[in-house]
Amino acid sequence: MEIIEAFVLLTNFIVVPAVAYGSQIALGALGVTLVYGILRFANIAHGDFMAFGTMWVILLTWLMQGWGWSLGVWPTALIAVPVAIVLTALYMLAVDRLVFSFYRKQRVKPVVLVMVSVGVMFVTNGIVRLIIGPGARYFDDGERFIFSVRDFMSWSGLDEGLALRSTQGLTLVVALAVMIALFWFLNRTRTGKSMRAYSDNEDLALLSGINPDRVVAVTWIIAAGLACIAGVLYGLDKGFRPFTYFQLLLPIFAAAIIGGLGNPLGAIAGGYIIAFAEMGITYAWKRFLVTLLPEPWEPEGLVQLLSVEYKFAVSFALLVLVLIFRPTGLFRGKAA
Repeated sequence: MEIIEAFVLLTNFIVVPAVAYGSQIALGALGVTLVYGILRFANIAHGDFMAFGTMWVILLTWLMQGWGWSLGVWPTALIAVPVAIVLTALYMLAVDRLVFSFYRKQRVKPVVLVMVSVGVMFVTNGIVRLIIGPGARYFDDGERFIFSVRDFMSWSGLDEGLALRSTQGLTLVVALAVMIALFWFLNRTRTGKSMRAYSDNEDLALLSGINPDRVVAVTWIIAAGLACIAGVLYGLDKGFRPFTYFQLLLPIFAAAIIGGLGNPLGAIAGGYIIAFAEMGITYAWKRFLVTLLPEPWEPEGLVQLLSVEYKFAVSFALLVLVLIFRPTGLFRGKAA
């Protein structure tokens, strides 16, 4: 019985939160790795593109709530997501047309585009804070739990409880659907195959008649969708604050690099690796060990390697280790 109790405890405090958080990071990393694979530069502005899309979802959600619209148990924000994706895509296409395309035509080195994206990041962050403000915003108006700790304990008869928040369940379902749709698009559609060909060999793709402008536009549109969805799922689960999305750049880029920059499968794997590493290292293991171990062996301290405030240090440490020992990532991306 103690083993079951410990397993439930671990699932409630590590597995479920890490899978939800890992899904959000994986979607963000997919956007980063897609832009890197096609356009050959690391887009530092991606976190603020996530904030930009989430901002529109919040504003539209407030508007619909004023009209009395609701999805019942599910967040009203889901209605706003398609519109926000369109607005985010238009913004990113405009940024590409006004900024990135100029440097791309000059065939500048990738590091120049990286620095340009830093400028885009600051501008986008300023726009978001100007429109919606720098403070925290909460827009989850659906049911809070799919099932609560009390429900689980009543059903199972265990002393330890397990809860699944609606936002966590929504994250898992939406992330899985988006990942499947993306892989189907890249591997089964003509446009997706063109994008892969352009990524593998740009000159050969051009000789084959592939329109580079169309590939670039589709890349930004898909990246906008991924950024908006990832940002909304994170915001519903943990709340929205513009600066938080800037901080998310570290785990997102760590996930993309650990998996292999330019490799979509690696971005997904990297997202979950980062999430489980952050959750595991910042979790206080005392309660788990007390449940399993006999009383004389029970630890006195919290058995917590790092405080939660330092969880991004875990992402940074993993990133450094991968860059030292395997620069191309676990799935051999295009970092080399």
